[in-house]
Amino acid sequence: MKKILTLLLITLSIGALAQNEPEDFLKTEFHIERRTLVREKMPENSVAVFFANPVRNRANDVDYIYHQDPNFYYLTGYKEPHAVLMIFKEAQEGPEGNYDEIIFIQPRNAMAEMWTGRRMGITGVKERLEFNQVFNNTDFEAYNIDFSKFDKVLFYDFFNDVRDTRAEGDLFNLIASFKSKSGYPTEGDLTIESAANNLDMESLDQIMKDLRGIKTEDEIELLRKAVDISCIAQAEVMKALKPGMSEREVQGIHEFIFKKYQAEYEGYPSIVGEGNNGCILHYIENYKPEISSDKMILMDLGAEYHGYTADVTRTIPVDGKFSEEEKVIYDLVYKAQNEAIKAAKPGMNIGRDLDAGIARKIINEGLAELGIIESADERHLYYPHGLGHHIGLDVHDKGNYEFLEAGMAITIEPGIYIPEGAKCDEKWWGIAVRIEDCILITEDGNELLSDLAPRKSEEIEKLMKEPSPLDAFVLPELGEDK
Repeated sequence: MKKILTLLLITLSIGALAQNEPEDFLKTEFHIERRTLVREKMPENSVAVFFANPVRNRANDVDYIYHQDPNFYYLTGYKEPHAVLMIFKEAQEGPEGNYDEIIFIQPRNAMAEMWTGRRMGITGVKERLEFNQVFNNTDFEAYNIDFSKFDKVLFYDFFNDVRDTRAEGDLFNLIASFKSKSGYPTEGDLTIESAANNLDMESLDQIMKDLRGIKTEDEIELLRKAVDISCIAQAEVMKALKPGMSEREVQGIHEFIFKKYQAEYEGYPSIVGEGNNGCILHYIENYKPEISSDKMILMDLGAEYHGYTADVTRTIPVDGKFSEEEKVIYDLVYKAQNEAIKAAKPGMNIGRDLDAGIARKIINEGLAELGIIESADERHLYYPHGLGHHIGLDVHDKGNYEFLEAGMAITIEPGIYIPEGAKCDEKWWGIAVRIEDCILITEDGNELLSDLAPRKSEEIEKLMKEPSPLDAFVLPELGEDK
Protein backbone atom coordinates (compact mmCIF):
# COMPACT_ATOMS: atom_id res chain seq x y z
CA MET A 1 0.00 0.00 0.00
CA LYS A 2 2.81 2.41 0.91
CA LYS A 3 4.53 1.74 -2.41
CA ILE A 4 1.31 2.42 -4.32
CA LEU A 5 0.79 5.73 -2.52
CA THR A 6 4.38 6.77 -3.24
CA LEU A 7 3.99 5.97 -6.94
CA LEU A 8 0.72 7.89 -7.02
CA LEU A 9 2.35 10.93 -5.39
CA ILE A 10 5.18 10.84 -7.91
CA THR A 11 2.81 10.52 -10.88
CA LEU A 12 0.58 13.35 -9.69
CA SER A 13 3.51 15.66 -8.95
CA ILE A 14 4.94 15.24 -12.45
CA GLY A 15 1.60 16.39 -13.85
CA ALA A 16 1.41 19.26 -11.38
CA LEU A 17 4.93 20.35 -12.26
CA ALA A 18 4.04 20.57 -15.93
CA GLN A 19 0.78 22.44 -15.23
CA ASN A 20 2.37 25.03 -12.94
CA GLU A 21 4.99 26.26 -15.43
CA PRO A 22 4.43 29.17 -17.82
CA GLU A 23 4.19 28.23 -21.47
CA ASP A 24 6.91 30.53 -22.79
CA PHE A 25 9.98 28.72 -21.51
CA LEU A 26 12.47 27.53 -24.09
CA LYS A 27 11.08 24.49 -25.87
CA THR A 28 12.66 21.05 -25.53
CA GLU A 29 13.64 21.24 -29.19
CA PHE A 30 15.88 24.20 -28.41
CA HIS A 31 17.94 22.25 -25.90
CA ILE A 32 18.18 19.20 -28.19
CA GLU A 33 19.44 21.41 -31.02
CA ARG A 34 22.00 23.06 -28.74
CA ARG A 35 23.42 19.67 -27.75
CA THR A 36 23.64 18.73 -31.42
CA LEU A 37 25.60 21.91 -32.16
CA VAL A 38 27.99 21.24 -29.27
CA ARG A 39 28.54 17.75 -30.66
CA GLU A 40 29.31 19.17 -34.11
CA LYS A 41 31.95 21.49 -32.67
CA MET A 42 33.65 18.85 -30.52
CA PRO A 43 36.88 17.23 -31.71
CA GLU A 44 36.86 13.64 -32.95
CA ASN A 45 36.69 10.87 -30.35
CA SER A 46 35.81 13.20 -27.49
CA VAL A 47 33.31 13.53 -24.65
CA ALA A 48 32.07 16.77 -23.05
CA VAL A 49 31.10 16.66 -19.38
CA PHE A 50 28.88 19.30 -17.76
CA PHE A 51 27.95 19.54 -14.08
CA ALA A 52 24.94 21.25 -12.50
CA ASN A 53 25.55 24.21 -10.20
CA PRO A 54 26.08 23.43 -6.51
CA VAL A 55 23.55 24.27 -3.84
CA ARG A 56 24.87 27.27 -1.92
CA ASN A 57 24.43 27.62 1.82
CA ARG A 58 23.27 31.00 3.11
CA ALA A 59 23.47 30.36 6.85
CA ASN A 60 23.00 27.39 9.16
CA ASP A 61 20.26 25.23 7.59
CA VAL A 62 19.10 27.85 5.07
CA ASP A 63 20.30 27.68 1.46
CA TYR A 64 20.21 30.33 -1.22
CA ILE A 65 17.51 29.92 -3.85
CA TYR A 66 18.91 27.41 -6.31
CA HIS A 67 20.00 28.65 -9.72
CA GLN A 68 21.08 26.22 -12.41
CA ASP A 69 24.43 26.52 -14.17
CA PRO A 70 23.62 28.46 -17.38
CA ASN A 71 25.50 26.02 -19.63
CA PHE A 72 23.67 23.09 -18.09
CA TYR A 73 20.29 24.75 -18.48
CA TYR A 74 21.12 25.86 -22.04
CA LEU A 75 21.82 22.27 -23.04
CA THR A 76 19.17 20.42 -21.06
CA GLY A 77 16.37 22.59 -19.67
CA TYR A 78 16.93 20.79 -16.36
CA LYS A 79 16.75 23.15 -13.37
CA GLU A 80 17.54 20.82 -10.47
CA PRO A 81 20.88 20.30 -8.66
CA HIS A 82 23.16 17.26 -8.34
CA ALA A 83 23.29 16.30 -12.01
CA VAL A 84 25.87 15.56 -14.68
CA LEU A 85 25.53 15.55 -18.47
CA MET A 86 27.83 13.81 -20.94
CA ILE A 87 27.77 14.50 -24.67
CA PHE A 88 29.71 12.16 -26.94
CA LYS A 89 31.09 13.09 -30.35
CA GLU A 90 30.42 9.61 -31.70
CA ALA A 91 27.68 7.17 -30.77
CA GLN A 92 28.51 4.83 -27.91
CA GLU A 93 27.45 1.22 -27.61
CA GLY A 94 25.26 0.34 -24.64
CA PRO A 95 23.14 -2.56 -23.44
CA GLU A 96 20.00 -0.74 -24.61
CA GLY A 97 21.43 0.35 -27.97
CA ASN A 98 23.64 3.16 -29.22
CA TYR A 99 23.54 6.63 -27.64
CA ASP A 100 25.44 9.91 -27.92
CA GLU A 101 24.39 11.61 -24.68
CA ILE A 102 23.55 10.59 -21.15
CA ILE A 103 22.32 12.48 -18.10
CA PHE A 104 22.37 11.58 -14.41
CA ILE A 105 19.79 13.40 -12.27
CA GLN A 106 18.57 13.46 -8.70
CA PRO A 107 16.08 10.66 -7.96
CA ARG A 108 12.46 11.06 -6.96
CA ASN A 109 11.99 11.16 -3.19
CA ALA A 110 8.47 11.74 -1.90
CA MET A 111 9.59 12.86 1.56
CA ALA A 112 12.26 15.26 0.24
CA GLU A 113 9.82 16.72 -2.27
CA MET A 114 7.42 17.62 0.53
CA TRP A 115 10.14 19.91 1.88
CA THR A 116 12.02 21.26 -1.11
CA GLY A 117 9.77 20.87 -4.12
CA ARG A 118 8.90 18.44 -6.87
CA ARG A 119 11.57 16.61 -8.82
CA MET A 120 11.34 15.46 -12.42
CA GLY A 121 13.00 12.10 -11.90
CA ILE A 122 13.88 9.67 -14.67
CA THR A 123 10.36 9.51 -16.10
CA GLY A 124 9.95 13.29 -16.11
CA VAL A 125 13.31 13.87 -17.81
CA LYS A 126 12.57 11.27 -20.47
CA GLU A 127 9.06 12.56 -21.17
CA ARG A 128 9.56 16.30 -20.85
CA LEU A 129 13.22 16.82 -21.83
CA GLU A 130 13.33 13.92 -24.29
CA PHE A 131 16.53 12.27 -23.09
CA ASN A 132 16.75 8.57 -23.85
CA GLN A 133 19.61 7.66 -21.52
CA VAL A 134 18.63 8.89 -18.05
CA PHE A 135 19.91 7.53 -14.74
CA ASN A 136 19.75 8.54 -11.12
CA ASN A 137 22.84 10.33 -9.87
CA THR A 138 23.34 7.50 -7.38
CA ASP A 139 24.20 5.28 -10.37
CA PHE A 140 27.06 7.43 -11.62
CA GLU A 141 29.77 6.04 -9.36
CA ALA A 142 29.16 2.48 -10.55
CA TYR A 143 28.49 3.44 -14.16
CA ASN A 144 31.04 1.82 -16.45
CA ILE A 145 32.69 4.46 -18.61
CA ASP A 146 36.32 4.38 -19.70
CA PHE A 147 37.42 7.98 -20.13
CA SER A 148 40.89 6.84 -21.18
CA LYS A 149 39.56 5.66 -24.56
CA PHE A 150 38.77 9.23 -25.65
CA ASP A 151 41.30 11.52 -27.26
CA LYS A 152 39.77 14.46 -25.40
CA VAL A 153 37.67 14.78 -22.25
CA LEU A 154 36.24 18.30 -22.32
CA PHE A 155 35.07 19.94 -19.08
CA TYR A 156 35.32 23.07 -16.95
CA ASP A 157 37.88 22.85 -14.17
CA PHE A 158 36.70 22.73 -10.57
CA PHE A 159 37.17 25.34 -7.84
CA ASN A 160 36.84 23.06 -4.82
CA ASP A 161 33.86 25.01 -3.49
CA VAL A 162 31.25 22.25 -3.46
CA ARG A 163 29.93 21.11 -0.10
CA ASP A 164 29.57 17.45 0.79
CA THR A 165 25.90 17.12 1.69
CA ARG A 166 26.47 13.52 2.83
CA ALA A 167 23.75 12.44 0.41
CA GLU A 168 24.54 9.61 -1.98
CA GLY A 169 24.90 10.89 -5.54
CA ASP A 170 25.20 14.57 -4.62
CA LEU A 171 27.36 16.95 -6.67
CA PHE A 172 30.30 16.43 -4.32
CA ASN A 173 30.23 12.69 -5.06
CA LEU A 174 29.57 13.18 -8.78
CA ILE A 175 32.70 15.33 -9.08
CA ALA A 176 34.76 12.94 -6.96
CA SER A 177 33.65 9.98 -9.11
CA PHE A 178 34.45 11.88 -12.32
CA LYS A 179 37.90 12.78 -11.04
CA SER A 180 38.57 9.18 -10.15
CA LYS A 181 37.26 7.81 -13.46
CA SER A 182 39.04 10.40 -15.62
CA GLY A 183 42.44 10.37 -13.91
CA TYR A 184 42.14 13.97 -12.78
CA PRO A 185 45.43 14.88 -11.06
CA THR A 186 45.15 15.11 -7.31
CA GLU A 187 48.44 16.89 -6.71
CA GLY A 188 51.00 18.98 -8.57
CA ASP A 189 50.60 21.31 -11.52
CA LEU A 190 47.27 20.42 -13.13
CA THR A 191 48.14 22.20 -16.39
CA ILE A 192 51.35 20.23 -16.85
CA GLU A 193 49.87 16.92 -15.75
CA SER A 194 46.73 17.22 -17.85
CA ALA A 195 48.88 17.83 -20.94
CA ALA A 196 50.16 14.29 -20.52
CA ASN A 197 46.66 12.81 -20.59
CA ASN A 198 43.42 13.55 -22.41
CA LEU A 199 41.89 16.15 -20.05
CA ASP A 200 40.97 19.40 -21.81
CA MET A 201 39.75 22.26 -19.60
CA GLU A 202 39.95 25.02 -22.23
CA SER A 203 38.22 24.01 -25.47
CA LEU A 204 34.73 23.62 -24.03
CA ASP A 205 34.49 27.26 -23.00
CA GLN A 206 35.22 28.43 -26.55
CA ILE A 207 32.53 26.12 -27.90
CA MET A 208 30.00 27.57 -25.47
CA LYS A 209 31.06 31.15 -26.27
CA ASP A 210 30.54 30.51 -29.97
CA LEU A 211 27.05 29.14 -29.36
CA ARG A 212 25.72 31.32 -26.57
CA GLY A 213 27.02 34.56 -28.07
CA ILE A 214 24.60 34.33 -31.01
CA LYS A 215 21.01 34.31 -29.84
CA THR A 216 18.21 32.37 -31.49
CA GLU A 217 14.78 33.89 -32.11
CA ASP A 218 13.43 32.08 -29.05
CA GLU A 219 16.20 33.50 -26.88
CA ILE A 220 15.68 36.99 -28.27
CA GLU A 221 12.00 36.80 -27.40
CA LEU A 222 12.82 36.00 -23.77
CA LEU A 223 15.45 38.75 -23.68
CA ARG A 224 12.92 41.23 -25.02
CA LYS A 225 10.58 40.38 -22.17
CA ALA A 226 13.34 40.70 -19.57
CA VAL A 227 14.40 44.06 -21.01
CA ASP A 228 10.84 45.37 -21.32
CA ILE A 229 10.10 44.45 -17.70
CA SER A 230 13.28 46.18 -16.54
CA CYS A 231 12.47 49.30 -18.55
CA ILE A 232 8.90 49.49 -17.30
CA ALA A 233 10.30 49.32 -13.77
CA GLN A 234 12.70 52.18 -14.51
CA ALA A 235 9.89 54.28 -15.97
CA GLU A 236 7.54 53.60 -13.05
CA VAL A 237 10.25 54.50 -10.55
CA MET A 238 10.76 57.79 -12.38
CA LYS A 239 7.11 58.60 -11.64
CA ALA A 240 7.13 57.25 -8.08
CA LEU A 241 10.45 58.65 -6.85
CA LYS A 242 10.25 61.16 -4.00
CA PRO A 243 12.90 62.82 -1.82
CA GLY A 244 13.03 61.06 1.52
CA MET A 245 12.59 57.57 0.13
CA SER A 246 15.33 55.09 0.96
CA GLU A 247 17.61 53.48 -1.58
CA ARG A 248 16.16 50.14 -0.56
CA GLU A 249 12.61 51.36 -1.15
CA VAL A 250 13.59 52.36 -4.68
CA GLN A 251 15.11 48.92 -5.14
CA GLY A 252 11.90 47.36 -3.84
CA ILE A 253 9.71 49.18 -6.36
CA HIS A 254 11.85 47.87 -9.20
CA GLU A 255 11.80 44.33 -7.92
CA PHE A 256 8.06 44.40 -7.18
CA ILE A 257 7.46 45.24 -10.83
CA PHE A 258 9.79 42.42 -11.87
CA LYS A 259 7.67 39.99 -9.88
CA LYS A 260 4.43 41.53 -11.14
CA TYR A 261 5.47 40.48 -14.64
CA GLN A 262 6.51 36.99 -13.46
CA ALA A 263 10.27 37.55 -13.70
CA GLU A 264 11.64 34.87 -11.41
CA TYR A 265 14.75 36.64 -10.16
CA GLU A 266 16.97 39.65 -10.43
CA GLY A 267 19.75 38.93 -12.91
CA TYR A 268 22.34 40.31 -10.48
CA PRO A 269 22.32 42.16 -7.15
CA SER A 270 20.40 45.40 -7.65
CA ILE A 271 22.46 48.61 -7.60
CA VAL A 272 20.69 51.73 -6.30
CA GLY A 273 23.09 54.49 -5.29
CA GLU A 274 22.18 58.09 -4.46
CA GLY A 275 24.80 60.79 -4.90
CA ASN A 276 28.30 59.67 -4.00
CA ASN A 277 27.11 56.07 -3.56
CA GLY A 278 26.65 55.97 -7.33
CA CYS A 279 30.42 56.31 -7.69
CA ILE A 280 30.75 52.74 -6.37
CA LEU A 281 30.29 50.68 -9.52
CA HIS A 282 28.85 47.63 -7.77
CA TYR A 283 27.18 49.34 -4.84
CA ILE A 284 24.69 46.72 -3.62
CA GLU A 285 24.16 47.76 0.01
CA ASN A 286 21.39 50.17 -1.04
CA TYR A 287 21.23 51.18 2.58
CA LYS A 288 20.85 54.97 2.67
CA PRO A 289 17.59 55.60 4.60
CA GLU A 290 16.76 58.96 2.97
CA ILE A 291 17.68 60.15 -0.50
CA SER A 292 18.26 63.89 -0.87
CA SER A 293 16.36 66.22 -3.16
CA ASP A 294 19.58 67.82 -4.44
CA LYS A 295 21.17 64.55 -5.61
CA MET A 296 20.85 62.10 -8.46
CA ILE A 297 20.23 58.41 -8.02
CA LEU A 298 21.88 55.75 -10.18
CA MET A 299 19.74 52.64 -10.68
CA ASP A 300 21.32 49.57 -12.33
CA LEU A 301 18.84 46.69 -12.21
CA GLY A 302 17.86 43.83 -14.48
CA ALA A 303 15.02 41.36 -14.40
CA GLU A 304 15.75 37.71 -15.09
CA TYR A 305 12.88 36.23 -17.07
CA HIS A 306 12.92 32.45 -17.62
CA GLY A 307 16.70 32.44 -17.30
CA TYR A 308 17.47 35.45 -19.51
CA THR A 309 18.76 38.63 -17.92
CA ALA A 310 18.39 42.27 -18.84
CA ASP A 311 20.85 44.95 -17.73
CA VAL A 312 19.43 48.47 -17.74
CA THR A 313 20.74 51.54 -15.93
CA ARG A 314 19.17 54.97 -15.56
CA THR A 315 20.40 57.95 -13.57
CA ILE A 316 17.77 60.49 -12.58
CA PRO A 317 17.47 63.58 -10.35
CA VAL A 318 15.72 62.81 -7.07
CA ASP A 319 13.64 66.01 -7.19
CA GLY A 320 12.77 65.56 -10.87
CA LYS A 321 15.00 68.34 -12.18
CA PHE A 322 18.67 68.07 -13.21
CA SER A 323 20.90 70.79 -11.79
CA GLU A 324 23.14 72.63 -14.24
CA GLU A 325 26.18 70.50 -13.35
CA GLU A 326 24.18 67.26 -13.34
CA LYS A 327 22.69 67.97 -16.74
CA VAL A 328 26.07 68.77 -18.29
CA ILE A 329 27.56 65.49 -17.12
CA TYR A 330 24.41 63.51 -17.94
CA ASP A 331 24.18 64.88 -21.46
CA LEU A 332 27.87 64.15 -22.03
CA VAL A 333 27.36 60.51 -21.10
CA TYR A 334 24.21 60.39 -23.24
CA LYS A 335 26.08 61.78 -26.23
CA ALA A 336 28.85 59.19 -25.84
CA GLN A 337 26.32 56.39 -25.54
CA ASN A 338 24.15 57.54 -28.40
CA GLU A 339 27.08 57.81 -30.82
CA ALA A 340 28.32 54.35 -29.83
CA ILE A 341 24.86 52.85 -30.31
CA LYS A 342 24.52 54.43 -33.74
CA ALA A 343 27.86 52.94 -34.78
CA ALA A 344 27.28 49.41 -33.45
CA LYS A 345 27.03 46.89 -36.29
CA PRO A 346 28.57 43.62 -37.46
CA GLY A 347 32.35 43.77 -37.80
CA MET A 348 32.84 46.40 -35.11
CA ASN A 349 34.88 45.76 -31.98
CA ILE A 350 33.32 46.89 -28.69
CA GLY A 351 36.60 47.93 -27.08
CA ARG A 352 38.64 49.37 -29.94
CA ASP A 353 35.93 50.84 -32.17
CA LEU A 354 32.94 51.70 -29.98
CA ASP A 355 34.66 52.45 -26.67
CA ALA A 356 38.11 53.86 -27.40
CA GLY A 357 37.20 55.17 -30.83
CA ILE A 358 33.89 56.83 -29.93
CA ALA A 359 32.50 56.83 -26.37
CA ARG A 360 35.72 57.29 -24.41
CA LYS A 361 36.95 59.91 -26.86
CA ILE A 362 33.74 61.94 -26.47
CA ILE A 363 33.84 61.68 -22.67
CA ASN A 364 37.50 62.62 -22.40
CA GLU A 365 37.09 65.61 -24.68
CA GLY A 366 34.05 66.71 -22.70
CA LEU A 367 35.76 66.35 -19.32
CA ALA A 368 38.72 68.34 -20.58
CA GLU A 369 36.45 71.09 -21.89
CA LEU A 370 34.76 71.28 -18.48
CA GLY A 371 38.14 71.50 -16.72
CA ILE A 372 37.61 68.26 -14.81
CA ILE A 373 40.73 66.81 -16.45
CA GLU A 374 43.58 68.82 -17.94
CA SER A 375 43.58 67.27 -21.40
CA ALA A 376 41.69 64.65 -23.40
CA ASP A 377 44.78 62.44 -23.28
CA GLU A 378 44.96 62.41 -19.47
CA ARG A 379 44.61 59.06 -17.74
CA HIS A 380 41.89 59.14 -15.11
CA LEU A 381 39.36 57.05 -13.18
CA TYR A 382 36.22 59.03 -13.98
CA TYR A 383 35.27 56.37 -16.56
CA PRO A 384 36.89 53.21 -15.17
CA HIS A 385 34.97 50.39 -16.88
CA GLY A 386 34.39 49.04 -20.37
CA LEU A 387 31.60 50.07 -22.70
CA GLY A 388 29.58 46.89 -22.83
CA HIS A 389 29.20 43.14 -22.63
CA HIS A 390 27.04 40.27 -23.86
CA ILE A 391 23.74 39.58 -22.09
CA GLY A 392 21.75 36.36 -22.01
CA LEU A 393 21.65 33.52 -19.52
CA ASP A 394 24.32 35.43 -17.59
CA VAL A 395 24.26 39.18 -17.14
CA HIS A 396 27.85 39.09 -18.42
CA ASP A 397 27.05 36.36 -20.88
CA LYS A 398 29.38 34.09 -22.77
CA GLY A 399 30.28 35.33 -26.23
CA ASN A 400 33.15 36.43 -28.42
CA TYR A 401 34.36 40.02 -28.26
CA GLU A 402 36.65 40.36 -31.26
CA PHE A 403 33.92 41.36 -33.70
CA LEU A 404 30.20 41.98 -33.34
CA GLU A 405 27.94 39.63 -35.28
CA ALA A 406 24.26 39.62 -36.12
CA GLY A 407 22.33 37.92 -33.34
CA MET A 408 24.54 39.19 -30.52
CA ALA A 409 22.79 40.96 -27.63
CA ILE A 410 25.03 43.43 -25.82
CA THR A 411 24.92 46.44 -23.54
CA ILE A 412 26.24 49.93 -24.24
CA GLU A 413 26.99 51.61 -20.91
CA PRO A 414 29.38 54.57 -20.70
CA GLY A 415 29.58 56.41 -17.40
CA ILE A 416 31.19 59.28 -15.50
CA TYR A 417 31.82 59.04 -11.75
CA ILE A 418 33.24 61.98 -9.81
CA PRO A 419 33.61 60.99 -6.15
CA GLU A 420 33.83 63.40 -3.27
CA GLY A 421 37.41 64.58 -2.87
CA ALA A 422 38.22 64.28 -6.59
CA LYS A 423 40.90 66.60 -8.00
CA CYS A 424 38.46 68.98 -9.65
CA ASP A 425 36.06 71.76 -8.68
CA GLU A 426 33.85 70.73 -5.74
CA LYS A 427 30.73 71.52 -7.73
CA TRP A 428 31.25 68.24 -9.60
CA TRP A 429 31.72 66.08 -6.50
CA GLY A 430 29.26 63.28 -5.93
CA ILE A 431 27.97 63.29 -9.49
CA ALA A 432 27.72 59.76 -10.86
CA VAL A 433 26.02 58.97 -14.18
CA ARG A 434 25.70 55.68 -16.00
CA ILE A 435 23.28 55.09 -18.85
CA GLU A 436 23.05 51.47 -19.88
CA ASP A 437 20.96 50.05 -22.68
CA CYS A 438 20.54 46.69 -24.36
CA ILE A 439 20.88 46.36 -28.11
CA LEU A 440 20.55 43.52 -30.58
CA ILE A 441 23.06 43.44 -33.41
CA THR A 442 21.28 43.01 -36.74
CA GLU A 443 22.55 42.30 -40.26
CA ASP A 444 23.06 45.98 -41.05
CA GLY A 445 23.14 47.72 -37.67
CA ASN A 446 21.36 47.25 -34.38
CA GLU A 447 18.02 47.46 -32.62
CA LEU A 448 17.61 49.29 -29.33
CA LEU A 449 15.78 46.85 -27.07
CA SER A 450 15.47 49.08 -24.01
CA ASP A 451 13.54 51.99 -25.47
CA LEU A 452 10.65 51.79 -22.96
CA ALA A 453 12.72 53.71 -20.40
CA PRO A 454 13.49 57.34 -21.32
CA ARG A 455 17.17 58.18 -21.89
CA LYS A 456 17.25 61.88 -22.77
CA SER A 457 17.45 64.25 -19.81
CA GLU A 458 14.43 66.22 -21.02
CA GLU A 459 12.35 63.06 -21.42
CA ILE A 460 13.26 61.91 -17.93
CA GLU A 461 12.23 65.24 -16.40
CA LYS A 462 8.95 65.11 -18.31
CA LEU A 463 8.08 61.59 -17.14
CA MET A 464 8.98 62.37 -13.53
CA LYS A 465 6.18 64.95 -13.46
CA GLU A 466 3.55 62.29 -14.11
CA PRO A 467 1.60 60.75 -11.22
CA SER A 468 2.39 57.24 -10.04
CA PRO A 469 -0.01 54.45 -9.06
CA LEU A 470 2.14 54.15 -5.94
CA ASP A 471 1.42 57.70 -4.77
CA ALA A 472 -1.52 56.42 -2.74
CA PHE A 473 0.40 53.51 -1.28
CA VAL A 474 1.13 54.69 2.27
CA LEU A 475 2.04 52.29 5.03
CA PRO A 476 1.70 52.98 8.77
CA GLU A 477 4.77 54.05 10.67
CA LEU A 478 6.39 51.31 12.70
CA GLY A 479 5.61 51.68 16.37
CA GLU A 480 2.25 53.40 15.86
CA ASP A 481 -0.60 52.32 18.13
CA LYS A 482 -2.45 49.37 16.71
